[in-house]
Amino acid sequence: MIDKTFPSAADAVSDIPDGASIAVGGFGLSGNPIALIEALLAQGTTDLSVVSNNCGVDDWGLGVLLHAHRIRKMTSSYVGENKEFERQFLSGELELELTPQGTLAEKLRAGGAGIAAFFTQTGVGTQVAEGGLPRRYDGAGGIAVASPPKDVRTFAPGGEERQFVLEEAIVTDFALVHALRGDRHGNLVFNKAARNFNPLAAMAGRVCIAQVEELVEPGRLDPDAVHLPGVFVHRIVKVGSAIEKRIERRTVASEEE
Repeated sequence: MIDKTFPSAADAVSDIPDGASIAVGGFGLSGNPIALIEALLAQGTTDLSVVSNNCGVDDWGLGVLLHAHRIRKMTSSYVGENKEFERQFLSGELELELTPQGTLAEKLRAGGAGIAAFFTQTGVGTQVAEGGLPRRYDGAGGIAVASPPKDVRTFAPGGEERQFVLEEAIVTDFALVHALRGDRHGNLVFNKAARNFNPLAAMAGRVCIAQVEELVEPGRLDPDAVHLPGVFVHRIVKVGSAIEKRIERRTVASEEE
């Protein structure tokens, strides 16, 4: 039997070196693999290149690594909610590759599926395709590094000619994800909104490390309920259902409503 379990988050991330590239699941604070992130922070790993929809908030999620200046580059769709993310980018301390959200999702999925690149209409006619988007500022308001132009070609799907921009897939050294349930073979089930970028990040990592709230024996999961097959997962850590899961913005209706 292939048992992929590790005794702790610290053990599971212990071989992630300085300078590694990491795909991290989560959307806002939903589905953040916080135990694995905090273990990475504790062991001092630095100079990381991280691919994730956003970078948590100032004191939670990937924000704790950012605050400690452990991240060299972010590939993300969203900067909001994290003032330190904004500050580091504008001051030239952090490189940022802004990517349309759907494109980022497909880049991760393509990397996991062995597809080198794909054409999409998203970004055609903008700096996403034409180049010139700031990736790193010089600290004085100027652009130190800008995005390069991308290949744009014309195709006629359905007989209608349209332009498409070429986007390269993303493959990272490691992936960190959070799941509701998993078995010792690495099959994972995600809970509602936490099934966001987690499966895609898992697919893109050469070594995928999953924290799960519940660990079950092989055969206990209904095959039709599995969201991500174990072939994509290499290490599993049980963190329990009591692990803290924060909410970015809590909105409730008033009694009058």
